[in-house]
Amino acid sequence: MQLYTKILIALGLGVATGATANLAEIEWLRGILVSLEPVGTVFIRLITMIVIPLVISSLLVGTASLGDIRKLGRIGSKTFGYYMLTTVLAISLGLVVSNLFKPGSRIDPTTRDRLAANFEGKAKTSIDAAAKAPTLKDVLVNLVPRNPVQAAAEFDLLPLIFFSIVFGAAVSLVDGPPREAVLAFFDGISRASMIVIGWVMLIAPYAVFALIASVVAQFGLDLLRSLMLYTLVVAGGLLLHVFGTVGFMVYFAARMSPVEFFKRIVEVPLFAFSTSSSNATLPVSISTAERKLGISKEIGSFVLPLGATINMDGTALYQAVAVMFIAQIYGIDLTWTQQLTVVVTATLASVGAAGVPSAGLITLIIVLQSIGLGNRVEAGIALILGVDRILDMLRTAVNVTGDMSCAAFIARTEGEDLHPAVSRVEAGTV
Repeated sequence: MQLYTKILIALGLGVATGATANLAEIEWLRGILVSLEPVGTVFIRLITMIVIPLVISSLLVGTASLGDIRKLGRIGSKTFGYYMLTTVLAISLGLVVSNLFKPGSRIDPTTRDRLAANFEGKAKTSIDAAAKAPTLKDVLVNLVPRNPVQAAAEFDLLPLIFFSIVFGAAVSLVDGPPREAVLAFFDGISRASMIVIGWVMLIAPYAVFALIASVVAQFGLDLLRSLMLYTLVVAGGLLLHVFGTVGFMVYFAARMSPVEFFKRIVEVPLFAFSTSSSNATLPVSISTAERKLGISKEIGSFVLPLGATINMDGTALYQAVAVMFIAQIYGIDLTWTQQLTVVVTATLASVGAAGVPSAGLITLIIVLQSIGLGNRVEAGIALILGVDRILDMLRTAVNVTGDMSCAAFIARTEGEDLHPAVSRVEAGTV
């Protein structure tokens, strides 16, 4: 049985078991499911454990193997441009669906105030975290690390990616045995990392069950009903973006059947949905890109780590809907100028946003403040916190799907013929 099939079954069983415990109010079952959450947490830590060695080794070897600094600049500019374009399209789509369905206009003030009161404490925590978030200027300055080892220890991927690219480019210019020795060393680390990923993925279905069942068992169905339209608008917008925008880009830019593309990468969004972390999904993304899409290591190891850090399509769309929802629920009519500000601010905020659970809340606060909703930030964040975990899972799945589509696009424009490469990999001839 394919791994993605096992994960899908685990997802279904987790949802069914958690919903049973929640709907029937079976407290002993709910307690068991909640107690299983550490199993999922340990699994995420195991897969996250390998991210730093995998990113450094794969990115360094991939960059050095390009051989031509001009090729690196060409691939880098195309990657960044693709990510920014799809982010803007995602935000615009979020604003369109929000204006069409107006999810915040159907909640009465009593329900609104009750929802805000339930999560007031957590909202304050998120706002405090947002106050400490770096500005865009800080992100650009911190892109250059003082100490790469410290960046790795703090799991700060963006400066680590910058260092790996620069060092890899320098290695490509070294002649003779020293260059081969460095490449052999880091290639060995990359290969060993992939073996560790294979070991960890053996327990993925069981960890996915534990994570999903725990979330659903704790999830308040009354709260879901209160925010049903908002949840559906976000989920619908995300699906439209994946099968519309991303599907369009795959077909026309990567020149690949969207059906075939989604079939081959299915375990990546499933894994992202389960963990709510782009960084934790990164090893699976790199492995899938090489094995299932036939993308070269040089391109996959460059495009995907960068995407896990700066490409937040799903998060950006969610922010657009959330801003409109909060404004509508308080009867605030945002002008087109303010909505354009949402597009610009959300796009900039997505650069450097951490690929960890609920990081979107922090950037959402920045967007809310940019359009003058500062006095409604705390109450607004409290309103949507009840369903944020579920939506976080959905938007992370969209984020990594966008990363994979970019890798396919870059590979195709660099002359890689994905289909024959895929067939050889699956046949075991390479």
